[in-house]
Amino acid sequence: MIKIIGDYMNILFLSNNSITDKLFDWLKNDCNENVIKYDKKIDLGIVKTLKVDFIISYNYRYYISKDIIDYLNNNIINLHISLLPWNKGAYPNVWSFLDETPKGVTIHLVNEDIDGGDILLQKEVFIDESKETLRSSYNLLHIEMQKLFKDNWNNIKNKKIQPRPQCKGGSFHTIADFKKIENIIYSWDMPIRELKKMYRKMVGDNYGE
Repeated sequence: MIKIIGDYMNILFLSNNSITDKLFDWLKNDCNENVIKYDKKIDLGIVKTLKVDFIISYNYRYYISKDIIDYLNNNIINLHISLLPWNKGAYPNVWSFLDETPKGVTIHLVNEDIDGGDILLQKEVFIDESKETLRSSYNLLHIEMQKLFKDNWNNIKNKKIQPRPQCKGGSFHTIADFKKIENIIYSWDMPIRELKKMYRKMVGDNYGE
């Protein structure tokens, strides 16, 4: 059962990426939420010391441990720039093109599985591969993510959205997977079509499998 938190709560905003700053500022200044941004690895002691009621994880590089998950009792969400269950893990935007999988953004509850918790909200996003680059498509996904979050924040924090389990299947990639193909990415401004062409050349007949 998801507990109701109420209007006032202490929010911990976990992120290691400046692209999330606008959303943090919106929560703090426009919504007047009591929110602290944190970019280091957390433990249960920190959560208790800060009297955290709710955690928002958004481009946060560290794993959130089971004791924190249990302690906060479904009051941890993650903002992930993929259409889960596709492209869990690292570099979801890159792999959505290389694997020819659906693109989108997802807000989900955090459990012990990486990007595996029940889904609260998601939106499929069309990306024009003839026009976009890795950077521009990445930025587009974050724009859509932040809009989805802002439009639904009151319902999220007041537990008015019924979580739903993720569909079976999907895909998952690690940082080690990315290391194997990062040499074909000469710039984040690389056009999507060029990236796919380089990848196709690298993997040959295995492309699309």
